[in-house]
Amino acid sequence: MKFELTHARHDALHCLAPGLFRSLKRGDRKRGKLDVVYDYGESTRIEFSGPEPLGADDLRILQGLVAMAGLSGSVLSPEPKSAPGQQLRQSLEPRWEALGHDAMVVRGSYRALNREVGYGNIDDTKQIRECIERLWKVSIIVQSDGKRQGFRLLADYASDETVGKLFVALNPLIARTVIGGQHVRIDMNEVRALQTDPARLIHQRLCGWIDPGRARQVGLDKICSYAWPDDATNANTIKTRQQTARRALSELEALGWGVEEYAGRKFKISRPPPR
Repeated sequence: MKFELTHARHDALHCLAPGLFRSLKRGDRKRGKLDVVYDYGESTRIEFSGPEPLGADDLRILQGLVAMAGLSGSVLSPEPKSAPGQQLRQSLEPRWEALGHDAMVVRGSYRALNREVGYGNIDDTKQIRECIERLWKVSIIVQSDGKRQGFRLLADYASDETVGKLFVALNPLIARTVIGGQHVRIDMNEVRALQTDPARLIHQRLCGWIDPGRARQVGLDKICSYAWPDDATNANTIKTRQQTARRALSELEALGWGVEEYAGRKFKISRPPPR
């Protein structure tokens, strides 16, 4: 099968924020909510909030939307001239400094998004719709150098499930990376090849931390935190997470990543160069 999307130019804040996406058990979405605060560098703080936690399925769909934006997206300026553009801009709910930033519009179809992120049944739109609606409910506040700005993760989206059409706007943070700013490169062939949720969560965090063609060292407990940000105290839970994380690293190794355990539970992770 021939795929159109080779990579996503993603925003580092969305990739690196601990706990923004996490491994979820049955019932976690009913019991929990999204409340993540991430200090990035010395002067930037980003806050994500929403009524439900986000899982690996949501991560996967956002990666696909970002990749689609890079292939065929269009820029939504701060002052669009058309009535639909003005309505869509308002639905992003930008505040303060964000009023002057570009957003990014993605036009496509459920089938295309299903196929490009590697779902088996490309005609099943229910899961994608639920993921997009969860992402739409997420609010973001960014504080940088004493200035604050706020917006939604996604704007209101338009869809027609009878024909499978999809229309979504991405927030200004992601838009600036797609347009050409500093970004995290995520290989969509790797995204499609990964088989488990922990591997997908760990993969994105490592992509945000290790540049293509480079290597870094990391402990197994830190790797576990990429999928399970909450601290575990039960010995069996810790053991299970470590075993699952090791299997996830084996998935990455099968894709061409280097995984060397140079000491007990300490790894040198090497990322392949861009393909």
